[in-house]
Amino acid sequence: MTATQRRGRRIMMTDAERDAFLTEQRTCRVATVAADGSPHVGALWFVWDGESLWLYSITRSRRWAQLREDARLAVVVDDGVEYGELRGIELSGTAVFVGESPRTGEPCPELDVPERLFPMKYFGMPRMPHDGRHAWLRLTPDAVASWDFRKLGAV
Repeated sequence: MTATQRRGRRIMMTDAERDAFLTEQRTCRVATVAADGSPHVGALWFVWDGESLWLYSITRSRRWAQLREDARLAVVVDDGVEYGELRGIELSGTAVFVGESPRTGEPCPELDVPERLFPMKYFGMPRMPHDGRHAWLRLTPDAVASWDFRKLGAV
């Protein structure tokens, strides 16, 4: 799944580092593209299941409408303040709409994992609250690029 990084191999995250980073971080930036080619970037909460990034998006958003027209997206999750602390991951691929839209809680076995992880991560509760405004997107990335500038100090 990880794209070969020609430059920056020494700062690339291992699979274990990637999984830990995506599990601990809370906010990502999601980039979509409109039919006229104009980009749109917005912040969103997410969960990582070890293979896919799950995004819980408002279904009446610009992001949702653009993904219905063109399901390609890129997501960046990053952290750090000082240059030597910067680390992050860029994932890109095609969004897949999973479950009903908007999500009301109808049985959907494919959503068992994200609907267990998401409410614990963000609300400290075991059950997913459904507000009738959000639905699930899954990104199983075609390409992943990562960086961890903290590794530069160890070289």
